[in-house]
Amino acid sequence: MPDIKKILVANRGEIALRVMRSARELGIKTVAIYSEADRNALHVRYADEAVCVGPPASSESYLRIDKIIETCKKLKVDAIHPGYGFLSENADFARQVEKEGIIFIGPSAESIEIMGDKLSAKAAVLKRNVPLVPGLDKAITDIKLAKEKADEIGYPILIKASAGGGGKGMRIVEDPADFESQMDRAVSEAKNAFGNGAVFLEKFVTSPRHIEIQILGDQKGSVVHLFERECSIQRRHQKVIEEAPSSVLTPEIREQMGQAAIDVAKSCNYYGAGTVEFIVDNKLDFYFLEMNTRLQVEHPVTEQITGVDLVKEQIRIAEGKALSIKQEDLTIKGHAVEVRVYAEDPQNNFLPDIGKLKVYKRPQGTGVRVDDGFEQGMDIPIHYDPMIAKLITYADNREEAISRMLRAIDEYEIVGIQTTLSFCKYVLKHEAFRSGDFDTKFIEKYFQPSDLDEKVSDVESEIAAALAVKLWSERQKKQTAQEENDNKKASLWKKNRL
Repeated sequence: MPDIKKILVANRGEIALRVMRSARELGIKTVAIYSEADRNALHVRYADEAVCVGPPASSESYLRIDKIIETCKKLKVDAIHPGYGFLSENADFARQVEKEGIIFIGPSAESIEIMGDKLSAKAAVLKRNVPLVPGLDKAITDIKLAKEKADEIGYPILIKASAGGGGKGMRIVEDPADFESQMDRAVSEAKNAFGNGAVFLEKFVTSPRHIEIQILGDQKGSVVHLFERECSIQRRHQKVIEEAPSSVLTPEIREQMGQAAIDVAKSCNYYGAGTVEFIVDNKLDFYFLEMNTRLQVEHPVTEQITGVDLVKEQIRIAEGKALSIKQEDLTIKGHAVEVRVYAEDPQNNFLPDIGKLKVYKRPQGTGVRVDDGFEQGMDIPIHYDPMIAKLITYADNREEAISRMLRAIDEYEIVGIQTTLSFCKYVLKHEAFRSGDFDTKFIEKYFQPSDLDEKVSDVESEIAAALAVKLWSERQKKQTAQEENDNKKASLWKKNRL
């Protein structure tokens, strides 16, 4: 397979920039696609070429497979990197890309299909003796029969959509009397969200931790794991803070989970970058949850502790090359923490916020990394995910990484919209988090909106923003005046020389 010369990134924002930067370091040209809402976005300006693919709605732009492939043909693109979200786990997209003779930087369509359905994924990993949560291994629609099975498994019961994700089509049932109504709701929500009302039952693991393993596999059959990420701090079943490594795993459990993740990858002949997610109980027993057949939002913490550029590895694997690393070469060095900076109001049930970034200043310094797609003066669009940035800190140990993150949060200046930074700071300072004694129910157990500092009023925000803009404008005027003065001096000097 020939080396890739030009990549189209079928995504937007910070992940598009992230992919393009690694591609540039490899000497590969990049193509950005964008909607009309993203015409002035950073990823559009960074790419070597950029093409508008439609109106703001993602269904009319970033999800238009026909327009993406048409753009690839027109610009003679060798490969497509899907990023995450949008079409990244769409088997039909991967299949069409390959059919057109374009390299898909990701796994095969078959692997995506197997792992994209929770029931087929369970069936595949069961053959490899990967631990599964006790429950049914097939979809069920008969409520009466489902209730009988739930009684056999034992409460609390977790009802989950087979094709689901992000907490949609998911219900926890503690009282048998509530089972029928909760199953009705789960089926209805699954149909609306995924067009598939199939659900299955699992024993609900109390005090669960969400720990995932990063894997890389090449097309020659080699697979390695790059250790774990702790992802238990969540809101609405979606991650907010991640770290690597986990503070609770022993070397023995880490090795067992790593091998289990490799077995999961081999169960579907997986190649590329992927993540195997596990539920871990308070006894450190772990159970397979699902596999994400793409690059994860939280991949930077793994890069920080291993020194491996996951995007570069994805590209090499897509070119048909063998993995550049072996399992024995991989070690954990230091500790990394990532907080997702969302345009959300944590004092109002984390509802999304939109508006203009009147002031936007990133933190800097040793061990601080910011992956974002915005700059001061830009609008946070209503059409897409409300994540503004990922703030990552790295240090020799967990305590230092957390302290560095607290410093970075204090230096992160964002005015004009509400963000989750104050909530993240609250979590990082909480004794439960500092001690490592927490699970996915952190918010329910510990967080109250009143725990956060009192909001800065809209008036104060406006004043701060206006002052910042004024100071910036004054600096620009002084700089312009200085440049004009320097130009006059240079012209006079040149005239005298003549």
